[in-house]
Parts: sequence; C-alpha cells; structure tokens
Amino acid sequence: MMMEEEVKVEVETAAPQPQPQAAPAAPAAPREPVSTVLADTVQFLASTIVIAIFVIVFLAQAFQIPSESMEETLLVGDYLLVDKVHYGEGGLWGKILPYDSVRRGDIIVFKWPIKPGNHFVKRVIGLPGDRLRMLRGRVFVNGQPLNEPYADFRARNHDFYRDDFPNVRYRSQQVSDAWWDEFPGFIRNGELVVPTGHYFVLGDNRDQSLDSRYWGFVPRENIVGKPFLIYLSLEPPAPEAMAARTNDKMERFGYVLVNLTGLARWNRMMRVVP
Repeated sequence: MMMEEEVKVEVETAAPQPQPQAAPAAPAAPREPVSTVLADTVQFLASTIVIAIFVIVFLAQAFQIPSESMEETLLVGDYLLVDKVHYGEGGLWGKILPYDSVRRGDIIVFKWPIKPGNHFVKRVIGLPGDRLRMLRGRVFVNGQPLNEPYADFRARNHDFYRDDFPNVRYRSQQVSDAWWDEFPGFIRNGELVVPTGHYFVLGDNRDQSLDSRYWGFVPRENIVGKPFLIYLSLEPPAPEAMAARTNDKMERFGYVLVNLTGLARWNRMMRVVP
C-alpha cells in the first residue's frame, strides 16, 4: 500500500502545467477616408498659394532684364528676384524689419514715371539735393567726379546731349516732351539739382540707356525694390529662330524649354546682384 501511494504521488507531481493563452491580435487601424486625404491636399495647396501670393505682393517679386541698358552688370535674359521691403519706410514695420535708405550706387527696380505699368531697372546716381553734371560722359556729383567701375562706354562718337547733360546744345529725339520743358528749371550754375523725394538714375551701359537724362527723375513712391539675386539666366534666342515661330507664347516657351541646355548661362545663375 505504501508503494502505490508513492507512485501515485510521483505521477500527480509530473503532470504537465497548463500553457498561457496568447494575447488577442490588435485590431487593424481604420483606413483614413479618401475625402479626408483630399481635403488635406487641398488645404496644403491653398496654404502654399497664399504664402506665394504674400511673398509676391509684400516681400519679393520676379523681374526679367529686357534690354542692354545695364550691361555688363545685368544681361538681357537675366531673371532677378527683387526685395520689395528693402526700402520700406516708417511706422511699426520700420522698427521691426531691416529697412534701408536708397543709396547712391544702388541698383533699383521702379515704375517708369511716364508709364507706371512698365518696370525699369537702373542705378541710382543722384540723391535728393545732389548737384549733377556730365562732361564727355564723366559724371560729377556735388563737384566731385564719381568713381564708376561698373560704367560701360561703347559709343565711339561724342553725343552732346548724352555726354554733357544738362548743358546740352540741342534736343535729342529720345527726350520726352515734358522733361524737355521741365529740366531747365532744375539747373543751377550748370548743374542739375535733384529735388526732394526724387532720384536721378542712369544705366550702366551709359551709351545705350534711356534713363533720367531722357525722361526725368524717379519719385520715391515709384521705387519697387532692390534686386538681390539672379536666379535664372538665359541667352536670348537668335532672332531668326524666334521669327520662325508664330506669335503664340506657348510655342515660343516650348522652343526655349527644348533648347534650355544650350541657352542657359549656368555661371550666372544664383548669383548675388552687386
């Protein structure tokens, strides 16, 4: 009897223990409705557009160089970004943002006084109160010759109106009627005096620029901003290549796009405007 009890005890002791139950699998995450994804995408695009509009309206603007008047500093086909708040004035924003005053030598983009819908880019030569004159193309400001390493003189002939302004001997055909009547009133002792709130501008390509010599001063309120970056630069297509195209802008754009590699001036892209 004693032996049977001992065996029974051993059997009961060696019995297998119950295995723990596996945890139930987590439920799959609910799939986001297509309408929610679409709404998020639309919201992102709308926000991007709003930011782009804000930048264009208030901070920066793109501008293309259409003529040779600023060569060699800026070339035809250069695309610029213009800082529109660089010359902001007064008020609360004037204490927060790093505004600057217009300085002699600055390159500016401005609304052409004759047709404000057109934008020009030139270099500031005369500030309010400055006395200016030119002698055989050399600029004098307040009686002192102006150092202009950027100026480019290409014409071989001497033009009395262009090179000796304001002491001109005849009227150039390119001078506006209003300026021809007005500018003698700003001359004092053979020098042109820049009035308050206005600026006198010239192109760096001094012999091929229609500037303040031909149409007058730039009012302060016409200044749009200061260009700071050449973000794209394209060699102008050959005239015969463009003449073969129609007046359709999309066709012309397609031609430039296809020939982008050959037209791109890579060494000028992303260059800071001096």
